[in-house]
Amino acid sequence: MDPRQEPQRVSAAEFIRGFGSWRMQASRKPLVVTHHGKDAHVLISLADYRRLDGRGEAPADRLAASQAAIVESLRDAVIFVDRSARIAALNPAASDRLETPASALVGRELAEALPGFAGTMLHAHLLRMLHHRERFSGEVPGLIEPRRWMQVDLVPLAIGGAMVLRDTGDSWAALAEQDAYRALADAVEIDGRLGVARISVRERIEAANPALAALVGTDEAALRRVRFTALLPLGARQAFGEALETLFRTGTPTRLDSELVTRDGDTLPVRLALVERRSAYASDGAVILVTKL
Repeated sequence: MDPRQEPQRVSAAEFIRGFGSWRMQASRKPLVVTHHGKDAHVLISLADYRRLDGRGEAPADRLAASQAAIVESLRDAVIFVDRSARIAALNPAASDRLETPASALVGRELAEALPGFAGTMLHAHLLRMLHHRERFSGEVPGLIEPRRWMQVDLVPLAIGGAMVLRDTGDSWAALAEQDAYRALADAVEIDGRLGVARISVRERIEAANPALAALVGTDEAALRRVRFTALLPLGARQAFGEALETLFRTGTPTRLDSELVTRDGDTLPVRLALVERRSAYASDGAVILVTKL
């Protein structure tokens, strides 16, 4: 149905009396049936209805249109290449990733569009895909930005093939950061003089390292059954509670001088450093570093 056609209107009573005539007119352009002067129904031809409903298209055409719409909406960059390795089409994400309009990329060789592509093993895999229909999937650095990792999938297609690019640089950075934290934790354990406790938001000890257990004079399993304030003398608990409350409210790491009560009943001067453990949605508790003064 052409949206520019101005529909004609007829009251429900007139429509009923002259249905045959109005039906013929509705086959040429929309007919609005009114009720008490207000638009109530629209009569259109079957062909117009099928076009509106999408059922006038062949199933294969609807499927192709749906697949194209998905590719256009993907956040992953998708580049279609012909059998001569020239760019045939690309989705908006690919255009954004390459910082070049699609009109300036279509028809160019893929090696020209991707600065870190020519002469690489990925280039060889692309040629194998085009010539031998061989798929490839892997992570490649420096394809678009130096030292930036990309997940690359090469998929053979009738036109030639497609290259799907997903930025995994942040994931690699996160893994590197995790490795650094693990190395730091290993260094703390090897040193053996720094006590570490991981507590919940209710102050219950979820984990403690051997150095903290040795300071208190007990084992790690026993520490996991108590609140951290149970390790402090009565006079030091209020200051610790206030420091922990400030930590959870502001998220700012803090430290304070305090004391630990050993298994033998002695008090041991220590310095406590408190750092919040926070997930994406809420606080998970805190990590406490204990240093003997």
